[in-house]
Amino acid sequence: MGNPEARADLREGAWQAAHARSLAEPEAFWGEAAAAIDWHKPWTRVLDDSNPPFYRWFAGAELNTCYNAVDRHVAGGRGEQPAIIHDSPVTGSVTSITYAELQGRVARLAGALRELGVDKGDRVIVYMPMVPEAAIAMLACARIGAVHSVVFGGFSARELATRIDDAKPKVIVAGSCGIEPNRVVPYKPLLDDAIAQAAHKPERCVIFQREQLPADLIPGRDLDWAQIAAAAEPADCVPVAATDPLYILYTSGTTGQPKGVVRDNGGHAVAMTWSMRHVYGVEPGEVFWSASDVGWVVGHSYIVYAPLLHGCTTVLYEGKPVGTPDAGAFWRVIEQHKVAVLFTAPTAFRAIKRDDPHAEHLGRYDTSTLRALFLAGERCDPNTLDWAGEILGVPVVDHWWQTETGWAIAANCLGLEQLPIKSGSPTKPVPGYDVQVLGDDGLPVAAGSIGRIMIKLPLPPGCLPTLWGNDERYRASYLSAEPGFYLSGDAGFLDDDGYVFVMSRIDDIINVAGHRLSTGGMEAVLASHPDVAECAVIGVADPLKGELPLGLVVIKCDVDRAEAEIAAELVAKVREEIGPVAAFKSVLVVPRLPKTRSGKILRGTMKHIAEGTDYRMPATIDDPAILEEIQGTLAAAGYGASD
Repeated sequence: MGNPEARADLREGAWQAAHARSLAEPEAFWGEAAAAIDWHKPWTRVLDDSNPPFYRWFAGAELNTCYNAVDRHVAGGRGEQPAIIHDSPVTGSVTSITYAELQGRVARLAGALRELGVDKGDRVIVYMPMVPEAAIAMLACARIGAVHSVVFGGFSARELATRIDDAKPKVIVAGSCGIEPNRVVPYKPLLDDAIAQAAHKPERCVIFQREQLPADLIPGRDLDWAQIAAAAEPADCVPVAATDPLYILYTSGTTGQPKGVVRDNGGHAVAMTWSMRHVYGVEPGEVFWSASDVGWVVGHSYIVYAPLLHGCTTVLYEGKPVGTPDAGAFWRVIEQHKVAVLFTAPTAFRAIKRDDPHAEHLGRYDTSTLRALFLAGERCDPNTLDWAGEILGVPVVDHWWQTETGWAIAANCLGLEQLPIKSGSPTKPVPGYDVQVLGDDGLPVAAGSIGRIMIKLPLPPGCLPTLWGNDERYRASYLSAEPGFYLSGDAGFLDDDGYVFVMSRIDDIINVAGHRLSTGGMEAVLASHPDVAECAVIGVADPLKGELPLGLVVIKCDVDRAEAEIAAELVAKVREEIGPVAAFKSVLVVPRLPKTRSGKILRGTMKHIAEGTDYRMPATIDDPAILEEIQGTLAAAGYGASD
């Protein structure tokens, strides 16, 4: 359970004091936080505000992120502590890698990359499954000052090609295949096709061969990971500027020209380390499990960098919340590895609740080491949050953040002070974030009124300083809505206590006969019905009222009632709790909802289908076949006929 003395400073008012100081004295606040990191050279300014809106943190400083995440822990006596536990139910294996072993493996791959000509500032694309080698590749790039860009393993060749052309990598590091519960996904043909499509050609490809499906290598271009790493001279850590890029991560909403979020070295290392203790309440040596994927921002921040920077043991899980083998998979991992804190997406718990609504699997495992559950990725409906809290008996924290910020904007900071939980709210802004809700006139709206959620500049350390190679797009996409503010893209409100409520994306606020309504509020009502496993509400164009809401729901596995009966109850429930003004009249039962691989429901795509308008297959969709199912259900109900 960690060191209780290290958390003895928890006290009433700690969040308020920390948040107020972080806004009033940001340089002093973050300068003190930076003491947790080893620096090669100190900064000249904690916050360089000489070129707004392009603020930079720890200007003039030098450090190495890999050294801070690996080498310093070995030097500090943690060499024999597990750094990474790879738990892979799809292959039936569990592997533990100590910090000392990780140091050796990272240094050798870094040396191999250096011998291939990869230097400070060069880009390396990482196209890998959920194996330790994915983290090793990221850390190896950081070790020699190269900039990595992880692309979710199995992404289509077209999407990979757009990222190759934008990042222009010198080398691509890839796995031969990925493993799903019921199939093996060959990565190498996708990689070869992507390189053929791309205008930019990498000089070399390094292939990690998995025994389940080794790949054929192209002579002169492709190299075997194991062979070149074994022959390489281990590389030392290369100091880089705090403001130099650590990685590029393309947002899940990328279409057309890619939008590459840049993360710097210095601010990122400080924010990641600070967040582990103060947001998640985790101490060095404890086991932290983020059930995500290295292809997403959560995987970058809380599978790889933050836990290792803080000296924790991180679990890298190659499996699903259900089906590998059952809805008790998460409880088995918690018991086996003595997980202190779990971080996952609400959709994972909806899947568990759908398959095991009474949490019968939980009784087979001892989860007493678990101290807290954190949820993020999309808005968590109160019903799912309450269910998770009831079955686990620990605080369940819905927290809100984005690819762009890299860490939480709003959270219940358990390492500062556990504030009262309000279902439907990610609690209050994290220190460093000045969150405001503004109307279309640019002025703050009244408490309880929905508006655009914005963050006053400068953003705290760890957030994006710009987009890769495109300062103007960064300014236009995020900073142009209101001078001096970052546009989150989300709509919501602050209540009288200062709690943040994120209701939906701004695009998901629908206009029904002149009334601006949140689809998130309607979804919360639907999700509270005892028969509903998960749901989505979309606005469909209507010639009379502008838009009308349409609910799509997935029913729990053990429910044996008429769909029409459930739909009628749901319509009545929304009309009762939201009011007749919502004009909520239509609910369709679907077998499943289309999602991205990170668990976000594709509401915009379903809206296009319902309205009969053209849409592009989302690059991040988990299973394209679901869209055909949705299209059939909508067509049978009279939706989807285009004008």
